[in-house]
Amino acid sequence: MASSSMTSSRSSSWTTKQNKQFEEALAKYDKETPDRWHNIARSVGGKSADEVRRHYEALVKDIMQIETDQVPIPNYRAIANTRGYSNEQRLMKNLKLQG
Repeated sequence: MASSSMTSSRSSSWTTKQNKQFEEALAKYDKETPDRWHNIARSVGGKSADEVRRHYEALVKDIMQIETDQVPIPNYRAIANTRGYSNEQRLMKNLKLQG
């Protein structure tokens, strides 16, 4: 599959295993490492250096949005209520299942 600079890293799927390998490779190969993206891509497997670099850039963007409060904090109580259970009802149901 040919890589394109127009392809978003989010459009290519990353498995849980690849994300873990990506995180470990980021820790191993810092910014000063020559051929950093190629080394990380080899560690991940199945991804090109461009895909790895774009995945990193998307991660940095996500972190920046979180740190600058641009990502809303989920309202878990509202989510629980839309499922038909209040938080307390959900907890009680879970307690009954465990007992």
